[in-house]
Amino acid sequence: MTEASLADRDGWIWVNGDLVPWRDARVHMLTYTLHYGVGVFEGVRAYNTPVGPSIFRLADHTRRLFDSARILQIDMPFTADEILAAQCEVLAANELDEGYLRPVVYLGSESMGLRAKGLSVNAAIACWPWPDYMDPAARDRGISVRTSSYTRHHVNITMCKAKANGNYINSVLALREAQDAGCDEALLLDNEGYVAEGSGENVFLVKDGVIHTPELTSCLPGITRDTILVFAREQGIPVVERRITRDEVYIADEAFFTGTAAEVLPIRELDGRTIGEGTRGPLTGRLQALYFDQVRGRREAHPEWHTAVAR
Repeated sequence: MTEASLADRDGWIWVNGDLVPWRDARVHMLTYTLHYGVGVFEGVRAYNTPVGPSIFRLADHTRRLFDSARILQIDMPFTADEILAAQCEVLAANELDEGYLRPVVYLGSESMGLRAKGLSVNAAIACWPWPDYMDPAARDRGISVRTSSYTRHHVNITMCKAKANGNYINSVLALREAQDAGCDEALLLDNEGYVAEGSGENVFLVKDGVIHTPELTSCLPGITRDTILVFAREQGIPVVERRITRDEVYIADEAFFTGTAAEVLPIRELDGRTIGEGTRGPLTGRLQALYFDQVRGRREAHPEWHTAVAR
């Protein structure tokens, strides 16, 4: 049985200030962003908590959306408060206890060509259930990863701090290559050969009780990455942000990915080399448990990270 198309379902999508029936949320074939990739987006998760649906780190995701737009010189047609409220509105309208939110800002179809002028700026927000990015068992056993032949973006080739639509061609190519080789995910290196990130995740390794993660050069500043760094420091776990070589990952005690979609995902092997014991390591498990307790409202710490949504 094939899964229903995302375009064919009941529900509501917020488009330029209004809730539109799901199947009617369409754009023209000559939409500028479709042709040139100039647009920005976010991936945000809402979780069911003891007080009902709650969007995790909504303000931080929204701030990054506006930062991305500013980097690409896109003038946002709405305020941050309006986009914050709209994400809550679309979650409630779709009557979801949990969901993945996708705000996207795109340019219109008023003209074509790289020199196009007078383009409208449009914003839309969809929300749908997306319980697990991968097989749920991967949270325990970990995933297999392959180092990609594709290099991560260089900081002067594209704007690496913008979560821009066009940037993800690089990610799609790397992920497909890894999956074609029988692996679950890709690890991309930067233009100097140092570890950068996954196709859509930040990466961490653990060695002798110390957490190491690449410094933010060509990497996107992940919000889940920041959450894990906060947890580690609060737990007294040493953290080092630095350049990391691929062979350091091979001999790590543990390694894991983080991301809004992937959450906290152990890596059991890279390029056929088993990492640690070949399963989720103890420190990864500890941070993973903290993360899920946090997003599901089972911790009292950091109430500012939660935005409750009334149904």
